[in-house]
Amino acid sequence: MRRKTRRIRHMALALSTAVAVSLGVLAVPAASAATRPGPVQQGLDALVRSDGVPAALATVQGRDGRARHYTAGVGNLATGAKVPVDGQVRIGSNTKTFTAVVVLQLVAEGKVDLDATVETYLPGMVHGEGIDGRLVTVRQLLQHTSGLPEYEGLLDEASLRHRYFEPRELLDLAFQHKPELAPGAEFSYSSTNYVLAGLIVQKVTGRPLAEEIDRRIVRKLGLRHTYFPAVGDRTIREPHPEGYRKDSAEGPLGDFTEMDPSAAWAAGQMISTDSDLNRFFTALLVPGRLLPEAQLAQMRTTVPIGDTGAGAGLGILSRPLSCGGVYWGHGGDIPGYETRGGATDDGRAVNIAVTTVPTDYDVTRRLEAVVDTALCR
Repeated sequence: MRRKTRRIRHMALALSTAVAVSLGVLAVPAASAATRPGPVQQGLDALVRSDGVPAALATVQGRDGRARHYTAGVGNLATGAKVPVDGQVRIGSNTKTFTAVVVLQLVAEGKVDLDATVETYLPGMVHGEGIDGRLVTVRQLLQHTSGLPEYEGLLDEASLRHRYFEPRELLDLAFQHKPELAPGAEFSYSSTNYVLAGLIVQKVTGRPLAEEIDRRIVRKLGLRHTYFPAVGDRTIREPHPEGYRKDSAEGPLGDFTEMDPSAAWAAGQMISTDSDLNRFFTALLVPGRLLPEAQLAQMRTTVPIGDTGAGAGLGILSRPLSCGGVYWGHGGDIPGYETRGGATDDGRAVNIAVTTVPTDYDVTRRLEAVVDTALCR
């Protein structure tokens, strides 16, 4: 997890430069030692060899729905174990898109109004110096235009693996600080928005957020390797590469696979695979699969993210492609894992995960470049 300013800069750098890096045209993975690896495999190999990520894994889906899986590096630095093909990883802020879909489904059902205030659903919860839940709308939460302060930078990342947080504790941390922007002013990324969105889901449905995501999305799409960890569950259930983090840019990598993800909750707690994420984002772009056409149109109505050419919708981001057009996805950082990817309207999709959150922004730019290459083959 990152401080808000770092994450926005991280996003802007990745989005503005990924399209400028060309790695070639996607080829079938090497069938023999004499066959040169294709550009996706080359890109993953470079992330391991030159950029120091322990492992990288990717799934690329073509217009015909067929998928190709790639791995590089080692799945466990201590044992040298192989990277499991399409292994599970913590998907961080990709969780925000799942949360946003549930909110928009409730909008379609007439249970939530995007332009109603947070106070309507969570009376008295959003308050502090310069903070007023009567001025912030549900739409602004989902689009990161609420101006609400971020809680993530206030957490001691190293201690997260052992600490359980209730969602209201995260809000208490955030609301100790003044907002930087007025509601509706402009895009300003804050996971605080999605803690509130998750609480709205629970208030309106009377059920835990995890159950609603599972019932409305995971089981509906048959995402067999995707789940919202239960309270107290620090593990990753299925075959997975180990996740690592550094205490400092120059420090050694330490195993951070097992952790309590509750500090991320509705903003970043989920676990999935590259192929399940491809299936999710591909289905999301088809009207009627997860959202009616009207709500999907609302989700895809964007505000600019600085001057990057990218846009922020309601829980989803549009990113420009070097070959023209855009792709829709999110991406996520959580200690141990970074993911990037998304899908296009014609059914192409890619998701890539690495097993540490890079401390150098250039590494993420190169990861984004591999996404661009895979989609522009």
